[in-house]
Amino acid sequence: MRTLSLAAATVATGLMAGLFFAYACSVVPGLAAVDDRTFVGTMQSINRRILNGWFVAAFLGAVLLIGLAVALHVTVGGRVLAWTVAALVSYGATLLITMRCNVPLNDRLDAAGPVDRIADLRVLRDGFEVTWARWNLARTVTTVVAFACLVAALATGRS
Repeated sequence: MRTLSLAAATVATGLMAGLFFAYACSVVPGLAAVDDRTFVGTMQSINRRILNGWFVAAFLGAVLLIGLAVALHVTVGGRVLAWTVAALVSYGATLLITMRCNVPLNDRLDAAGPVDRIADLRVLRDGFEVTWARWNLARTVTTVVAFACLVAALATGRS
């Protein structure tokens, strides 16, 4: 059960690291090249549609599975436990960044209403784009670190 929980945590965390990385190196630069109307409308659409069962299962499942892996390794201790705890701390930072930084920005963008009714798209975009991208990069780093810690835990040996 310990190995299975660790492997599942690694897969879920890897999925999230890949998602945030894909945003950082494709979605963000791609949207940087479009006009304000397209940017705002597209980000509003993405932010609404990402809240689906697959995303929620991976996003929250990762932390739950890492927590389970930690709990199951407490009695055996050692390097596997240390790497798994480090992953939990790093993924916890991902959750904190997402909930305290990216989500409020998403909510503010959504609250502006339909793109056709927004008086000044440039002002809205300027208050969102750079800050959101910076925090997305930060959570990309914390999630990749969590993933690397879990890979190290798996590589440390069978638990």
